[in-house]
Amino acid sequence: AAADAAWQKMDRADILEAFSSHPQIGQKAASGSESHRRWLEGEQNGARIAAEDVKTRLVQGNRAYHERFGYIFIVCATGKTADEMLALLDQRLQNDAARELPIAAEQLRLIMRLRLEKLFAGEPSSS
Repeated sequence: AAADAAWQKMDRADILEAFSSHPQIGQKAASGSESHRRWLEGEQNGARIAAEDVKTRLVQGNRAYHERFGYIFIVCATGKTADEMLALLDQRLQNDAARELPIAAEQLRLIMRLRLEKLFAGEPSSS
């Protein structure tokens, strides 16, 4: 609840800063602890095991999204297949900037919440 309350107080600059330290779908974390990297791999498993053509389309979609909005495509990937993430990416590319930022911010909030729940539950980072 405290994390959600703090998240609601964030302004556009804060949200964009949070986006900047998050890897793109299908990309490995460039920094962070080993535990963080293992969590990320688990969360993005759908993209990691995708067919090569889907991976290529995700890379192309990520690039188009960044060009359109100026930040990376953020999606709560846990439990999603690469095809599902690609469909969401294609759908969200149709949004205008004013509509997309709150959607992307909510996705990052969901990621934060899942990670906090895992942390407080003592769940190993390999899940």
